[in-house]
Amino acid sequence: MLRILRHGAPGFEAGGLSPDWRVPGDAVWIELVDPTRAEEVAVEQSIGLLLPTREEMAEIEASSRLYQEDGGTFMTATVLVNADGDLPTAAPVTFVLAGQRLVTIRYVEPRAFSVFAAQAERQPSLCPNGLQTFLGLLDAIVDRTADILERTAAEVEVQSRAIFGRPRGAAFEQILNRLGKAQNINAKARDSLVSLARLLSFAALAEQFGGSKDLRDHLKSLQRDVQSITDHSSYLAGNITFLLDAALGLINIEQNSIFKVFSVFSVIFLPPTLVAGIYGMNFVHMPELRWLEGYPMALGIMILAALAPLLWFRRKGWL
Repeated sequence: MLRILRHGAPGFEAGGLSPDWRVPGDAVWIELVDPTRAEEVAVEQSIGLLLPTREEMAEIEASSRLYQEDGGTFMTATVLVNADGDLPTAAPVTFVLAGQRLVTIRYVEPRAFSVFAAQAERQPSLCPNGLQTFLGLLDAIVDRTADILERTAAEVEVQSRAIFGRPRGAAFEQILNRLGKAQNINAKARDSLVSLARLLSFAALAEQFGGSKDLRDHLKSLQRDVQSITDHSSYLAGNITFLLDAALGLINIEQNSIFKVFSVFSVIFLPPTLVAGIYGMNFVHMPELRWLEGYPMALGIMILAALAPLLWFRRKGWL
């Protein structure tokens, strides 16, 4: 899909694919969403730049993600997608600055893009040119990532209380599953933040921002925001790791307690079993066989043999 936002326009318009089609002169944002090859070629011919393919966008080398070519500045960042769903992912999104125009290429639907696009349609003044549109999109992506990490931190706090305030014997499976999901989201958010930090450092050196102090200050503000959120993500990762270790430690303690009980009962019933084995042999010359008190005596010895180790374990504090 090819969409174009023109200066001062109240909304996007669809791009045409006729042989003589060209990008309007007042276009500030050209958005390619899961584009066809024909749409890519139409934009390339109109702006005079070769756009990266989907395979090139997925490359992790900095030289493939951040470069300048034929007067255009190409920047690819990893953006967190579907953070509210069961399968959060991180996908590449490419920003191309061609003069005062912004071209974005993506094959996913990040929430930040739809939110910013809706704001731009309501307030056309948010996008006076491609540079401001670029910075506005980055603001939306950073804000969205911060919101996701805030929710993840709140979820981790809930699971922390569940771990240390749970009744003895309660199941850990749901807690571990939620902590695992929080760790997955946090890891992908951190990956996105690292790529955004590199993108912002590269953009600060681009010639498009060299003539405006306000734009450079905006970039520096974004860099500080990304750095602070990255620090928070690092703290959150450490906290999640601690909680996972604590949960596994508590599981081991409870398992050891269960095995300790089994071991104690094994010791308790061992002497009675020995006494019962002896008196169950029924030897002819066993004097207790002819006693009237022989059977009660055997039962008494068994009970005493069971109670003695039990009392000993309680005195030692093992039970």
